[in-house]
Amino acid sequence: MGQAADKFPVPLTMTTLLLPQSSKKVLEVLRAGGEMTHKDIVTKTHLAPRTVRYALKKLKEQNLIIEKFNFRDARSIIYLNRPLVFPQLQEVKA
Repeated sequence: MGQAADKFPVPLTMTTLLLPQSSKKVLEVLRAGGEMTHKDIVTKTHLAPRTVRYALKKLKEQNLIIEKFNFRDARSIIYLNRPLVFPQLQEVKA
């Protein structure tokens, strides 16, 4: 894995502990690289296309990624990491 992914490891939460290794790898790549298509993820992770589809499915089920419409190529979807929200870090305004 590249240095960028090492700087932003996936935080260990109950959700990420239950994910398959392929999903964790895809999540790390999305977190380090930003928006990517399925093809980009396959290239970066060196995983099989079918494995990446499965990993994305699992990440979507856990609500850890966002899917966006690709205006450049309507045949492909853009995936990105969903920002983590920590309630204790959000300022509550009354």
